[in-house]
Amino acid sequence: MHFGFSYVGLIFLAMLMIPNWIWIKNQPKDYDKYVINENKFLLAFERIGEVTVSALCLIFSDFNIGVISVWSIWLLAAVLLMTLYEIYWIRYFMSSKTMEDFYSSIIGIPVAGATLPVAAFFLLAIYGKNIFLGIAVIILGIGHIGIHLNHRKEIRQ
Repeated sequence: MHFGFSYVGLIFLAMLMIPNWIWIKNQPKDYDKYVINENKFLLAFERIGEVTVSALCLIFSDFNIGVISVWSIWLLAAVLLMTLYEIYWIRYFMSSKTMEDFYSSIIGIPVAGATLPVAAFFLLAIYGKNIFLGIAVIILGIGHIGIHLNHRKEIRQ
């Protein structure tokens, strides 16, 4: 692991954050009534994961494109998942913006808006051989995916 700026980490964060900023003005109908029921334990994991993943993916240069090899498949897979994440958002923004739309699956991946970026950052951690990012992503995934699954369960009741 090598300290240094990661432009790949910055690109991943931009792909993550830009749709989320747009979402602020395009939240699903009735979203507020579900947020108040969020599990505080999962919320704490989500917040800790968000901060640590954001910082770690920027401060290690190992995530930048180096020598192209078989190992680069991890980065390619991460990029493909982030691209699918962008497609998820396009589909959501073009939808009726209901809770069902927000917690929808894409190509069989449940709660795609939470699962895809977590999986992509985990693959980025593997590509960069960075255990710290891997652990941070697991913490994020427990909180973020857990909250989304709970919301999806609520809307299906």
